[in-house]
Amino acid sequence: MIKNVIWTVIFGTVAAVLQSTLLSRLALYRAVPDIALGIIVYSAYVNGTMTGQLSGFLYGIALDFLSAAPLGLNAFVRTIIGALTGLMKETFFLDVFLLPMFLCAAATLIKALLLFLLSLLMAGVIPSYPLASPLLWTELAMNTFIAPFLFAFLKRFNSLLTRGGAI
Repeated sequence: MIKNVIWTVIFGTVAAVLQSTLLSRLALYRAVPDIALGIIVYSAYVNGTMTGQLSGFLYGIALDFLSAAPLGLNAFVRTIIGALTGLMKETFFLDVFLLPMFLCAAATLIKALLLFLLSLLMAGVIPSYPLASPLLWTELAMNTFIAPFLFAFLKRFNSLLTRGGAI
């Protein structure tokens, strides 16, 4: 399990660097696909709740140190998403198209909802998605669209990202 968590965090950190450098130049309505969120979702779905929580927390802490967000914000959001996705382990057959899209879309909406609720509690400190702006809906569409391709790519690394190496 520790190996899976470490590799998930490494993949997520590389994805975060790609998001903030290369993909930010291709942003549409300032929205960039959250590839790292998809990596956490994949790892949590195939490995379960504990791996999802640990991966989400450790990646979130790394992201908190790399960004200007309040310390613990990303860790909290990613831990919740990892835990909720991990609860769905082996509930559905991991097909190549619909389930990845559903999981990444749900994770994006949960992320937006958590940030919105936290911004209500700590107004001015925590940035949230304006629910009516195109930013959230564009990121949702991007995350949903890339999910099947991301999951197919990550399946090539099952020996690193999953227990037992096969799924």
